[in-house]
Amino acid sequence: MNFWEKITGSDMTKELKTFEARAKKLPADYQAAWKEIQANLWPYSDFTGRNLMPILDGALGLLEEAAADGQSVQEVLGDDIKGFCSALAGEEGAKSYRDKWREQLNNNIAKKLGK
Repeated sequence: MNFWEKITGSDMTKELKTFEARAKKLPADYQAAWKEIQANLWPYSDFTGRNLMPILDGALGLLEEAAADGQSVQEVLGDDIKGFCSALAGEEGAKSYRDKWREQLNNNIAKKLGK
């Protein structure tokens, strides 16, 4: 990735278009689940959203494998997609900008208190 791609985000745009092309090959219920996964994962993004690209790729890969195996979406993700996304983002260590700011604030307060 060069400097220009990083500044403009064109690298992410290309990757997201690739994800969408892959998702269009999935059955309709899997496509709906993919949209829901995307919506529930974006709150865990950092300022740029680059931290979510490997997580989104892994989630889409899981859906592709499950569809190829003939499993239903409920078998793979369960009934709580929001909880699945939360666990997935937490397991991958995805910190949102709020998490980073909270950590920075806590560190600053600890320094002021002399701890």
